[in-house]
Amino acid sequence: MSRRGTNIRKRADGRWEGRYYIVDTAGSKKCKSVYGHSYKEVTERLLTAKAASLNQTATPKQSAITVKEVAEKWLKSIASNRKCSTIQKYSTIYNKYIKPNWGESVIDQLNQNEILKLLPETASESVTKSILCIFNSILAYGAATYGTGEIHLSYRAKRSSVTPSNNINTINTTDQQKLTEYLLTELDIYKLGILLCLFMGLRLGEICALKWEDIDMISRTLHVNRTVQRLPVDMVHTSDSSQNNHTDTRKTSLYIDSPKTSNSLREIPIPDFIYDKLSDYYNTSMKGDSYFLKKNQPMDPRTYQNRFHIYIREAGIGNTHFHALRHTFATNCISSGADAKSVSEILGHSNVNITLNRYVHPNLETKRSAINSIVIP
Repeated sequence: MSRRGTNIRKRADGRWEGRYYIVDTAGSKKCKSVYGHSYKEVTERLLTAKAASLNQTATPKQSAITVKEVAEKWLKSIASNRKCSTIQKYSTIYNKYIKPNWGESVIDQLNQNEILKLLPETASESVTKSILCIFNSILAYGAATYGTGEIHLSYRAKRSSVTPSNNINTINTTDQQKLTEYLLTELDIYKLGILLCLFMGLRLGEICALKWEDIDMISRTLHVNRTVQRLPVDMVHTSDSSQNNHTDTRKTSLYIDSPKTSNSLREIPIPDFIYDKLSDYYNTSMKGDSYFLKKNQPMDPRTYQNRFHIYIREAGIGNTHFHALRHTFATNCISSGADAKSVSEILGHSNVNITLNRYVHPNLETKRSAINSIVIP
């Protein structure tokens, strides 16, 4: 099975293969392949390999080149066509896990078993997959650019009955009522923003970057067009500096960008009771280009997260993560009978499985209702 125009196909052995062409030192055109366990993984590796082949220009094989040397070249080669947040993630994974263990290792002296033995045992499954995905991209770049040996790292998750520690719990019904009542008491624009996250599923960066022009009071819809996050200044692309808030003296800056994925660009219907609260502020607040929370600039996500923790403490709720608002919204929608496809689009997910597997957390009441719904024969 292949996808038209991508040179990517699924092999009989279950792996995905991506093909591209290079011109060798003799001027001959040769077909090369990259492999992976998913279409997304192969797409990433194919982009890396193509970028490396363009930079190759008959580079002679360097058999003694290290992981560190190739990794630094690879990060520079992809910086212009990746989001700053993606580059930061790759750099963090590389500096924390790959560089300390394998940075000085000569690539041609490595093998898969040696690499897999040094994977951190305490890392979560998702972190382990990220390490291997980034390592594979580095190795693919090295093979295409410097002629190093091709190594593909594969990982099979171990079955475990233990719930992953990085799962984000939802807010239970009682605490939702407490939080909603607290926010509606002496309601201000910051509390209203929390309500939008709880009842519309917005991400932290999305509410902090929201503008009044994104809210259509006639059609009663909210448009998610951008996000904001704090990044190291050296991660912010020079070409984007005019639209972002940073100075040369600061180590970090607020960086405004498009949402997480193309699916995150979305239109969300505004619930009736939220619409009524928005109307009061819409008629008195600055419109147009002004931001929803801070008028002249986006809200710092870290500051808003701290404010959220103050709210839940004052509302008498146990400590919880800001992202739990989004998980709670998804669970409430599914529990209320909303179809998964609609919920997935509201959340801006690329597919329904992400919504159901990561964001929906059936509670005991939902499970009890499901059991009691069985018709007695």
